[in-house]
Amino acid sequence: MACRSLLLTAISSRLWSGRRFLLLSQVRSKSSFLCNPRRIPIWASKNSFAVRCSTKSDSIGTMTTAAEQKNEVDDPVVSAEWLHANLRVSDVKILDASWYMPHEKRNPLQEFQTSRIPGASYFDIDAISDKNTDLPHMLPSKEVFAAAVSSLGIQNDDRVVVYDGKGIFSAPRVWWMFRVFGHRKVWVLDGGMPLWRACGYDIESSDSVDAILKSTAASDAAEKVHKGILVGPTAFEAKLQHHLLWNLEQIHRNIEEKSFQHVDARAKGRFDGVAPEPRQGIRSGHIPGSKCVPFPEVLADSQTLLPSADLARRFKAEGIDLDRPIVASCGTGVTACILALGLFRLGRGDVPVYDGSWTEWVLTPGVPVRPL
Repeated sequence: MACRSLLLTAISSRLWSGRRFLLLSQVRSKSSFLCNPRRIPIWASKNSFAVRCSTKSDSIGTMTTAAEQKNEVDDPVVSAEWLHANLRVSDVKILDASWYMPHEKRNPLQEFQTSRIPGASYFDIDAISDKNTDLPHMLPSKEVFAAAVSSLGIQNDDRVVVYDGKGIFSAPRVWWMFRVFGHRKVWVLDGGMPLWRACGYDIESSDSVDAILKSTAASDAAEKVHKGILVGPTAFEAKLQHHLLWNLEQIHRNIEEKSFQHVDARAKGRFDGVAPEPRQGIRSGHIPGSKCVPFPEVLADSQTLLPSADLARRFKAEGIDLDRPIVASCGTGVTACILALGLFRLGRGDVPVYDGSWTEWVLTPGVPVRPL
């Protein structure tokens, strides 16, 4: 498949009269070559954005394959090109799962209302969560999830593509949630909204009443089920996959048994206890026996998932044996799902996530922490 490579060192977007203008400055053309549209070249740097988009696309209903020619159930991401080609296919449902850390002071719902991939609905990670705990955005019950997802117009036969506003950040959390509730037809958009924009694909910029009401209905449905209020029949049936979800007791037991290798997606400074946690009242450090693989290290500078060979090298460099069981955690269960996404690409579709992660662990009296 022929692709064009562009190095975009400055990208901005402007909305005027409902029309979108993509401004590109300092654009350098690279020679055309045969490539996989999901792969970003190694010449991309942190100050540039690599775009590889083709005017040709895969046939409807066929997922873009990775360099290893994996099929659709083997790879957890799809390219912007594939989504663009399948944008109007009835069983392809698109979710904006953008979520940001509190200190970023970004409003994901507001951003969704003014700028989104056409046809997308908004999935509110904080609203569609367990309200019986003080921990943030914990996994909801299967009843809450089924009601919310049904309100978004998603059924069990649908193919779900999840994206976020940073590239790959919060979308893997929703990818993991769907998998935990038994839905295998779910993928993350590689590169997310930034790469979609850079490819020059259409963006809805108006306040779509339908999109906003649907997203609000999902949050309302979750709240009603939490309060015990009937919301009518659901189109999506959720089946909890216990092996993909770990709790505090399992982590505590694993410290002694060491049956699973524990990888932590937080920054090394937080893991080592020398940098503060982003949430007040939470000390830094780590769970005994865990190893640190910061989530940015499984992503390319373009915020796309690393190729398999690079992913394998990164995990192995931290002493992770890819042939042994692995469990992932982070601060509050979001970025751990990025590690699970990368491990899925490596053929490890059985990696559980410790939902409460470091926040639950360190707030629990009597549990061991490192450093002391």
